[in-house]
Amino acid sequence: MKIYDISVPITPGETPVYPGDPGIEVSSWAAIARGDAANVTSLCFGAHTGTHLDAPAHFIEGAPGVTSLSLEALTGEAVVVEVAGDVSAIEESHVEGIEGGSVERVLFKTRNSAFWADARGRFREDFTYVAPGAARALVSRGVRLVGIDYLSVEKFGSKDFETHLTLLSKGVVILEGLDLRAVAPGRYELLCLPLKIASGSGDGAPARAVLRSLD
Repeated sequence: MKIYDISVPITPGETPVYPGDPGIEVSSWAAIARGDAANVTSLCFGAHTGTHLDAPAHFIEGAPGVTSLSLEALTGEAVVVEVAGDVSAIEESHVEGIEGGSVERVLFKTRNSAFWADARGRFREDFTYVAPGAARALVSRGVRLVGIDYLSVEKFGSKDFETHLTLLSKGVVILEGLDLRAVAPGRYELLCLPLKIASGSGDGAPARAVLRSLD
């Protein structure tokens, strides 16, 4: 049974941040080298940094927050769907092409994954995204979690955020910022747990996500 770490490392100056979101700061709060009893690191970054989950509260005022997300939705069988490198938008046809029976968790592997090889802190506006029609098709299939290998499922520059609203309004968890370079298309077991941040608006949280082979 092989385990794939599909999470993105969080490093100041290297991990891209969505424009307008808080930057990443990691500093030494206490250090044995300075005479302190222990090493303690201070972390400062947004809830949607690196690999993270979007809760309904991200785009819907008063909607459930990250602490209310179903653990059953975040763990279980998932299918990795590979999309051709010349595709800039995941459409309804890509969802219809998913083979097999019921699918509750879908992770899209696109050309975005290659961006992580040399990120250098540069945000890519040309990332492949999930079109609203594909979002509606995923909802109609009963999908509970949708993942993508960059920092948003939404087209960059969107004004209506239709993809987010389509998924989140139906309680579909959005998992963004995945690194699927080492993962072949197919079925796996997904284990994805966000930080249990109980304050703020509950819009989302960083997560550690892994896939386990089913062999």
